[in-house]
Amino acid sequence: MKFAVIVFPGSNCDSDMYHAIRDELGEEAEFIWHTEKSLASYDGILLPGGFSYGDYLRSGAIARFSNVMSEVIKAAEAGKPVLGVCNGFQILLEAGLLPGAMRRNKDLKFICRQQKLKVQNSRTLFTNAYEEGEVISVPIAHGEGNYYCDEQTLEELKQNNQIIFTYHGDNPNGSLEDIAGITNKNGNVLGMMPHPERAVDSLLGSADGLKLFQSIVKSWRESHVVTA
Repeated sequence: MKFAVIVFPGSNCDSDMYHAIRDELGEEAEFIWHTEKSLASYDGILLPGGFSYGDYLRSGAIARFSNVMSEVIKAAEAGKPVLGVCNGFQILLEAGLLPGAMRRNKDLKFICRQQKLKVQNSRTLFTNAYEEGEVISVPIAHGEGNYYCDEQTLEELKQNNQIIFTYHGDNPNGSLEDIAGITNKNGNVLGMMPHPERAVDSLLGSADGLKLFQSIVKSWRESHVVTA
């Protein structure tokens, strides 16, 4: 499986994402600059964390106008897996690929720590390696992770099982319903504030994020089985 790691001016988690794919999973990955106009040759799209364009205006508000985003949207519409982590999640929200918006953390401070999450839906291409209700430990690092949406959107997220991860034990940022990660209705676009790419080696505190990437690869291979 071949992944595109999208790099915007100000991205700073792209190397972590690349490491998770290449060094831990052994899959192909390439850094793709934000001016790229074609992603047709890639099987999965990864939008890493950071501070794209300095997070001016709003987090992700400028990045969503980059040339590459029209290709990210095409990939999502074609059913390819698209993962946005932290700033990548914010960009997906700004681009309209996921519903809702991000606000500043409830205490107005940047948070950087290990965080427990609960897997709310293990029947997705991103979470099939987890158990339903499994509690995992993944780092968080953000200043605007307070997810918000209107009541109708929240009800739709619940009815469609689009809430994939929730904060467990405590809510670090004030996010609505403890939401840490959601998918689109088709289930092929995931946005999450925690950093699974920083949780792929137990020597560094946790390897719980590795299952997310393993899930993506497993789902892709199962859907690309060549029969004689």
